[in-house]
Amino acid sequence: MTDDEADRQLRAYFERYRNAGIEFIPRPRKSPEEKGAPPMSLLTQHHTPSPPVSDRHQALQLLSEEVKACTKCKELAATRTQTVFGVGPLDAEVCFIGEAPGADEDRQGEPFVGAAGQLLNRIIAACGMKREEVYICNILRCRPPGNRTPRADEAANCRPFLERTLDLVQPRYIVCLGASAANYLLDSKLSIGKMRGRFYEFQGIPVICTFHPAYLLRSASPEPRRQVWEDMKMLLTRMGRPIPEVNRRSS
Repeated sequence: MTDDEADRQLRAYFERYRNAGIEFIPRPRKSPEEKGAPPMSLLTQHHTPSPPVSDRHQALQLLSEEVKACTKCKELAATRTQTVFGVGPLDAEVCFIGEAPGADEDRQGEPFVGAAGQLLNRIIAACGMKREEVYICNILRCRPPGNRTPRADEAANCRPFLERTLDLVQPRYIVCLGASAANYLLDSKLSIGKMRGRFYEFQGIPVICTFHPAYLLRSASPEPRRQVWEDMKMLLTRMGRPIPEVNRRSS
């Protein structure tokens, strides 16, 4: 791609947001030095402390429409029923990231609505939160055929969507559910067992990694569930939130 072509694409990208009435987009949080930097203005050179929430809502909707039209992963685009974007509020305190939509999610168009989603809801409730208070999405926005593990090229194709989603939602904490989410977000090859139990960072956001709810449903041992709760208690402590009494007694 030539410099002129890149410039034209960038101008067209900004023009789409301007036509939608969006005047600001958040500046990516690439390093601690850039954390807290003002957003980039699409219309003027003046800076404001933070883009309006309404602008971020509109930008997120535009991004969702862009995802719906994506065909970068030919196999996924040919076999999906629909794309599965993400759900939850802007400025969510926690964002849960899974690996990819399953059959239920592909059918309903919402992440974590099957059996694993019901267990995730119970985990969220055990932490003293509600599903509608957190943001939930996946590494991929399309269901891999047969619910197979996402491939590296597919995760790479979808990564810009994930990064832009996180930049617009601006969660305070991230929880990676399962090895695929942890490996692809944090560029790691470690097993989830070795990654859990400590904090990482993604563009200035604290991240923890734990077992995927689907793994807990398959496991005959109670140990993974106990470990997930240990991870959640670690997160709650870092967040400054109390550990619910009922769960403290049962842990």
